[in-house]
Amino acid sequence: MSTPSVSRHGGSFASDVWVTFVRWTIKSVRNPFVLVVSLVQPIIFLVLFTQVFGGVATSALEGITYETYLVPAIVIQVALVAAATSGIGLVNDIENGMFEKTLVSPMNRTAIFLGKTLAEVVRIVVQVTIVLGLGVLLGAEIATGLVGAVAIAGICVLFSVWFTAFSNVLAVVTRDEESTIIGANLLQLPLLFVSSAFLPLAALPAWIQTIATFNPITYGVDAARAVMLGEDTMTVIEVTRFGGVWDTLVPALVVLVALALVFGSVAVYAISRAASADVR
Repeated sequence: MSTPSVSRHGGSFASDVWVTFVRWTIKSVRNPFVLVVSLVQPIIFLVLFTQVFGGVATSALEGITYETYLVPAIVIQVALVAAATSGIGLVNDIENGMFEKTLVSPMNRTAIFLGKTLAEVVRIVVQVTIVLGLGVLLGAEIATGLVGAVAIAGICVLFSVWFTAFSNVLAVVTRDEESTIIGANLLQLPLLFVSSAFLPLAALPAWIQTIATFNPITYGVDAARAVMLGEDTMTVIEVTRFGGVWDTLVPALVVLVALALVFGSVAVYAISRAASADVR
């Protein structure tokens, strides 16, 4: 894969981010198969779950359709799947030697990770928009309108950062595409099913409710669902001081920002360590 010829404009942090962003965006455009594949599973879940379980699940919900309840979970799943594929792209770079060339360059390591993450963000926003549109066609309602749809996309982007970082750490550590895929997929589905994604936690066994309290997906889904419904939907943390939808958004966003900072720092450290090892 050839790389785009882009001037670094003196090698500033911003230009390093821009160069990395452009390269990974072009790479994604040249390989639309990854974009399509990362959309297939969430769309299948959306269509099948609403058609197969819609009637039964709606009876367990209060005043909303299952389509409206499920769409926030599916857009978070979109972010999760897209983030998982990020590491696969990095493995391809490692295998064709581009990763080593980047590491021995004077580019800032944080800028490398940030630029790559921003390229993933663009892809996630496009995919979330598609799923939201499909959800509305199936009967879901976004109570907060267009502003809410934009906010949901923003939540998905924030949520994706920690798993993007995790996927890239797997890629750097294993340097093997199959291991990266297995490692990322090993977490995706189990985490989805032991969260508030597909059913209210009150309808699930006590042990799942306990795990859901420490499950990042719960906070991403609850935040997106709160915006979708325009009301407080947090069930694992009791917060009442902010009022309405903010009683969900504030704790959920705090958790997601903390995860993004922790995993992002680990990813930058892993890339820096890889750089030192390769230089030696």
